[in-house]
Amino acid sequence: MDILLRIAALVVKELRVVLKDPANRIVLVVPVVVQSLLFGYAATFDLVRVPYALVDRSHSVASAELTARIGASGLFERVVDTASESAAADLVYRGRVMMVVSIPPDFEPRLLRGETAPVQVVLDARNSTTAGTASAYMQQVVARFNAARAQAAGGSSAPPVEVQVRAWFNPELETRWNILPALIASLSMLQTLVLTALSVAREREQGTFDQLLVTPLSPFEILVGKAVAPVLIGLTQSTLILLVTRFWFGIPMAGSPGAIYASLLVFTIASVGIGLSISAVSANMQQAMLNTFVIVMPLMLLSGLSTPVQTMPRVLQIATYVNPLRFGIDSVRRIYLEGAGLSTVAPDFIPLLAIAAVTLPLAAWLFRNRLV
Repeated sequence: MDILLRIAALVVKELRVVLKDPANRIVLVVPVVVQSLLFGYAATFDLVRVPYALVDRSHSVASAELTARIGASGLFERVVDTASESAAADLVYRGRVMMVVSIPPDFEPRLLRGETAPVQVVLDARNSTTAGTASAYMQQVVARFNAARAQAAGGSSAPPVEVQVRAWFNPELETRWNILPALIASLSMLQTLVLTALSVAREREQGTFDQLLVTPLSPFEILVGKAVAPVLIGLTQSTLILLVTRFWFGIPMAGSPGAIYASLLVFTIASVGIGLSISAVSANMQQAMLNTFVIVMPLMLLSGLSTPVQTMPRVLQIATYVNPLRFGIDSVRRIYLEGAGLSTVAPDFIPLLAIAAVTLPLAAWLFRNRLV
């Protein structure tokens, strides 16, 4: 009985140590609620909107009926009509549409002659899950179109419309083609955040940070010294993941290594800025680790790593603009899978540079003012 009382007293003491700090109470409650909401809204493979471009070279009654059925499904949203497939392809490259529906000029004459009428559907398969789902929905729309024509013909077998699906950037719709290029950025960010978050917190806990502050080094010089090493380590880890992706799994790289590394450099600098800010406000290594893991989960969920940003609620899509991982993954995927150049992914650099421009000076200011 005495043993149980002593153990109970120790348990009460440990709970008081954890709960007496207001910051600990917030960390124990708020992240759980926030992450539950994020999982419920952001981590979803449900398709609620598929923007597509229409290339209708038939301009016939049959093609109009088919496009009307596509729009009536409630899932597909026609955002542009274009006369050329090359213009539609550019929209796919720029991410404005997820799908292109191309109807040939002889669509209706083929149906009237009793021949199979092909309709080409081009899918943006950089995310294989959403591409496969969109393809399946499109097959259902065409099946209903064929059934309606058969019923109008008195129940006889009507000439079918055949869907010819082409998946760009991932011809076989393999999941690893979607995941592994994204891991080049995301896995390195995890290590970079941990390293930078612990850098200042470790010295503060060991008592050497005060000595560093009284050296001739300015806060800017301390910032640069603390940032360069994690950047190099992050790029090295990205290289290892890149080699595994390319040579172990054999996923072909369409873009140039130079463009990938330029994108990774900007992304890593932005990540280091966040990590140094965390480190500067953390009194010890335990706080630094806890703060890091509190923000890692939202960053991963709102990055588009597994679920596309376009399927998230509008308010969460806006929140992703302060997430460097979203733009790091997007630029690496586009360079690796579709062969995009730096000029194409340059819009991803703007928010990354903005995040770095805010977090790095913030970390330097926190170093100088020592808020903890």
